[in-house]
Amino acid sequence: MSDLAPTTGGAAARTDGDNRYKAVQQKLKTLGTAMELAGNELEQLLRGMRQNAQRAEGLAVDIANAELDRKFVEMTNQVAVALGGAAVEVQKLHETAQEVSGLATDARRTHARLYEGLDTVRSGRKERTPKPGFFAR
Repeated sequence: MSDLAPTTGGAAARTDGDNRYKAVQQKLKTLGTAMELAGNELEQLLRGMRQNAQRAEGLAVDIANAELDRKFVEMTNQVAVALGGAAVEVQKLHETAQEVSGLATDARRTHARLYEGLDTVRSGRKERTPKPGFFAR
């Protein structure tokens, strides 16, 4: 059996229509954190898969040395190859999670640079601000 168990540490970002500055900042932060956590879990999975692939290779050698039926050596080698191939794909997924985490952080910074000043002005007024597009009519 596997030692892997799903974690509930990362919360998914809400996908509501709230596009206010602070809400977008929070969603980007949540996305970045979730991708970072996923990357950490994928890294652990990758290490385990590589170790299991090496163990399977060693087991195939032991089975061959014990002069058991050749089909068991071949099946065990196939398991080792499959785990190695799966580990390559998990590595790609890990890299993608890291990239998305970095992009979310970059997007958050860019969003802050572009809109933080406007949010400060809008938040500091007593008067309500028209919805975006109001003056475009």
